[in-house]
Amino acid sequence: MPVSIDRSRSLQELESARWPASPADATYVVATVHALRSKPVGTLTVEDLRLLIGQDVGLPVLLTLAVEVLRDNPLAAGDMDEGDLLRAVLTRNPAVWSAYADLAEQLTLAVGGLSGLSPDLLSAIERFVGSVRSP
Repeated sequence: MPVSIDRSRSLQELESARWPASPADATYVVATVHALRSKPVGTLTVEDLRLLIGQDVGLPVLLTLAVEVLRDNPLAAGDMDEGDLLRAVLTRNPAVWSAYADLAEQLTLAVGGLSGLSPDLLSAIERFVGSVRSP
């Protein structure tokens, strides 16, 4: 079932949850995650999605957006390596995917024909597919 997301709204607005300001001595990741939560989700880059998803932030919204990107380009890259968004998405806790079976199936189809992958990405795909297909 497709999820309708108002892409002009931020995670803060969509989740109806404002986080306190990040501490002055916050790490780059913490400060960036806090800042990205106030950005309209429709303007988030592949790198923004990778970072937020990797921190388990906004998954109900961001997994939908990430799978849209990955259907078109399974090896979409943020600032790290080719396939880094895919790696972030695949390595979420398998329990998360039980709530998003339709997205898991779309992702399984998107990665089904990939070849020439690094061993770690191939392993992440195999673990993901195995976890979402297990009873």
